Amino acid sequence: MHKVTPNPPETETDPKKLQEASDRALDYYLNPKQAKSEKKPSPGQLFTVADGIDNESLLANLSENLASADAMISDLAFDLKGSRRHIALGIQQLIELSGMLANRALDNVNPQP
Repeated sequence: MHKVTPNPPETETDPKKLQEASDRALDYYLNPKQAKSEKKPSPGQLFTVADGIDNESLLANLSENLASADAMISDLAFDLKGSRRHIALGIQQLIELSGMLANRALDNVNPQP
């Protein structure tokens, strides 16, 4: 029995179309478009937190920032005298309490045995 069509069938290919298709494929995989943020920051906003960060990372960074602030205010408080020292120690106490809350929230997110 004789086949009517050759194996594989002959097709005419346009080199320009092949180049365009390969460019589209490479751009799709190698140069993905950035996802547009739906929320636009307010005009005075300088800093932002990246989307998609898990709660554990956020709480861990919060805890570290509070520990740094605590160290700075503690160092400052012991160089001050009188009411200024009391204000600095009050700020230090607020930082300590906030750190305790952040650490408890971190423990709730990732319980440690």
